[in-house]
Amino acid sequence: MQASNIIEMRDVDLKFGGDAGVFDLNIDVPQGSIFAMIGPSGSGKTTTARLMVGLYKPDRGTIRVMGCEPARFKPHHRERIGYMPQQFVLYPNLTVEENLQFVASLYGVSFRRRKKRIAELLDFVELSDARRRLGSQLSGGMKRRLELAGSLLHEPTLLFADEPTAGIDPVLRGKFWDAFRDLRSQGRTLFVTTQYVGEAAYCDLVGVMRDGRLLFIDTPDGLRRRALGGEVVQLSVDPSSVRAAARILYEHPIVNDVHISRGEPGLLQAYVEEASSALPVLIPLFDSHPDVTLRQAEEFRPPFDDIFIMLMEKIDGAEKARQRDG
Repeated sequence: MQASNIIEMRDVDLKFGGDAGVFDLNIDVPQGSIFAMIGPSGSGKTTTARLMVGLYKPDRGTIRVMGCEPARFKPHHRERIGYMPQQFVLYPNLTVEENLQFVASLYGVSFRRRKKRIAELLDFVELSDARRRLGSQLSGGMKRRLELAGSLLHEPTLLFADEPTAGIDPVLRGKFWDAFRDLRSQGRTLFVTTQYVGEAAYCDLVGVMRDGRLLFIDTPDGLRRRALGGEVVQLSVDPSSVRAAARILYEHPIVNDVHISRGEPGLLQAYVEEASSALPVLIPLFDSHPDVTLRQAEEFRPPFDDIFIMLMEKIDGAEKARQRDG
């Protein structure tokens, strides 16, 4: 295991029967990073996290977390790990505060430190007013917040968070991600699974899963480039001159392709290698063409929901092409 990687998976399979399971997983998670696993429900994200924490044992391949096989974790390894499972596993007959007291005792958090830490986390997850409410009386979103507080009580080096923002309102979801980035700035590592594809933008590395297989691992910008085939400059001109503008752009060697919008008259997109360097080159092109008035030009950065759809469409297109040619 390389010193810079806190998690390494090599050629890992875990089969549940039929086509269910995860296959050929190869993952490196650098220390001090946020790694997100995105994909639809049932794609294998939770199974991957459970393999990493030692709840499952692989049928094939090797896993090393903090230099150790998860199946051989010792107490000092587990003390450095926080795990927020997808399902609520705390005690429904204990209050919010009693649940956190219990979790703190499991990790040996001192009584002096415990009181302050619980107060901090209750404030962070906005459960201070519900501290005496039973776990069974909490809403789904409140249970997620309590689970997150419990996973952070002992200030772990490595946090596994399985769908941490499921059922959380958008404002609190943003607050969670602010906290995750703060943990990363402290040198901690986070492995997060999520169905909210847009959350990929908050991460250092993103793995895209489907049907138990890892399709890509890349940075958010890298995924955007994969989906778009580079980067995109979006321009707006008078609708009557949009085709003339497209010809001007297409003739320049740094432009790989040009698309004219069907839904928004006068809007077109130029596909380039790097938008930041292309913009100052492309904008002056229209100075010598008085018949084309450039209204606006900027880099086009579609939301990650759209990026994910584009990536899946590319995968499906490539698969259909292989089947047709095979």
